[in-house]
Amino acid sequence: MNTISFVTANYVAQQLNYHMTEGWNQGDTATMEYYRPIETFHERFDALLGNIQALGFDAIDLWLAHLHPSWSTPEHITTAQTLLNQHGLQVKSLAGWFGSTVEELEASCKLAVALNTSILAGTSALLPQHRERVIEILQHYNVKLGIENHPEKNAKEVLDKIGDGANGYIGAAVDTGWFGTQGYDAAQAIIELKDHLLAIHLKDVLAVGAHDTCRYGKGVVPIEQCVQALKQIGYTGTITIEHEPELYDPTEDIRESYAMLRGWLQT
Repeated sequence: MNTISFVTANYVAQQLNYHMTEGWNQGDTATMEYYRPIETFHERFDALLGNIQALGFDAIDLWLAHLHPSWSTPEHITTAQTLLNQHGLQVKSLAGWFGSTVEELEASCKLAVALNTSILAGTSALLPQHRERVIEILQHYNVKLGIENHPEKNAKEVLDKIGDGANGYIGAAVDTGWFGTQGYDAAQAIIELKDHLLAIHLKDVLAVGAHDTCRYGKGVVPIEQCVQALKQIGYTGTITIEHEPELYDPTEDIRESYAMLRGWLQT
């Protein structure tokens, strides 16, 4: 069965006591401010991982706000490595924004290598203008970049950004929720992107045109059909549960979604 992972961005609003009224950047900033001090990093990162482990996960996709390459010191990274091992959690990808410069992308690649993962799931402002340089960096570190769809309205727009795939170093990190927001069939997108699929962020949203995430089955994304599409194309990679509400703790929703996903994968 596919590994099921928890993306730590699910807790984007946690440090705001689930009162994130000013958008994603508010949560991103608050999270980085909370985790950045080395004096408290062990305690706080340990608590984060413990909560995830208690839900039954053995894998995470690490959102960069929890350990950002711009401020993570060797001590941060060593502490994270130790705690991940103690909790029995593998890092399946780094998730987020990988910067606007070569130096920022390289720092993300170095962090990925240190955490024993080979996938960046997100995007960088270096694309498409500096595509060849991006490929050189990815090849040097043996790290792949999965472009996560947000503004893209359909699979073709993602394929256009992937281009020839650069021998597999650039691919797709499909976010089913954003395809739902765009009003596009996420299950169909999975099939259309099958040759380039590096990661799957399995997410439901309440309605087309907005991005209010929810428990599986409560929204407009055909989640079960997405899982069947993954089976159809023979996808053996990680399936990441993503649900980052702004005004409430998603833990119980994620617990229920996890059980549903396991059931679909076993049928």
